[in-house]
Amino acid sequence: MPSNYLRGKAKSTLWLRYILLILLLLFLSQEARALPFPQFSLGGGEGNQNVSTAIQILLLLTVISLAPAILVTLTSFTRIIVVFSLLRRSMGTMQMPPNQVLIGLALFLTLFSMAPVFNQINNQALKPFLAKEISQKEAYERGIQPLRDFMLRQTREKDLALFVHFAKIERPKGPSDLPTYVIIPAFIISELKTAFQMGFLIYLPFLIIDMVVASVLLSMGMLMLPPIMISLPFKILLFVMVDGWNLVIRSLIMSFH
Repeated sequence: MPSNYLRGKAKSTLWLRYILLILLLLFLSQEARALPFPQFSLGGGEGNQNVSTAIQILLLLTVISLAPAILVTLTSFTRIIVVFSLLRRSMGTMQMPPNQVLIGLALFLTLFSMAPVFNQINNQALKPFLAKEISQKEAYERGIQPLRDFMLRQTREKDLALFVHFAKIERPKGPSDLPTYVIIPAFIISELKTAFQMGFLIYLPFLIIDMVVASVLLSMGMLMLPPIMISLPFKILLFVMVDGWNLVIRSLIMSFH
């Protein structure tokens, strides 16, 4: 049983990497021709420039390797995937929909909900940097600002106060005084709390169906019949009749506005 779980987890991670690579290529397809590719030479001269290029390549590879973690933790992905997981568990459908389907849907919903933020980063930081109008430092400052604004809108003051206290920094006068390393963990735990609140509301109607079915079976003396076998078709029917996917996704998208 543990080996099957590990194999399933490895497949899900592999699918996530493939999907992230495809989405990254789609997002950067318009800018791919403008990317500055470094030229290498085996001769001497311009040693400082070669060292600078090597450092830039190292930083680029580091960012690419951290891209999955950045996408998962700094965007709306966490809330969406946790709600989907709680939805599947509340219905009792085990592995249906499969992990690959849920992760893919969560990724595209993340791109949809984060599109305004990504557009701001592209227009304010990426395009000017590729056009060599601004420096790397200025591009980072311009690019991180829309992401900081998004995270601050979704983060509770109580969570921010928690990390400000443990960071042992002075009390900030405004959002601009908050360090990014304080905003990120506060944003993550705020997203988890919001996701569990939404998951609790999703659980309630399915819990009522389970209780009703269990009470009926108990009154009929069918103690050996698992209630989940009878309640599962009714839960699926209820979810389809109320257009559950539409309602869940609408609630998720509206929660970010």
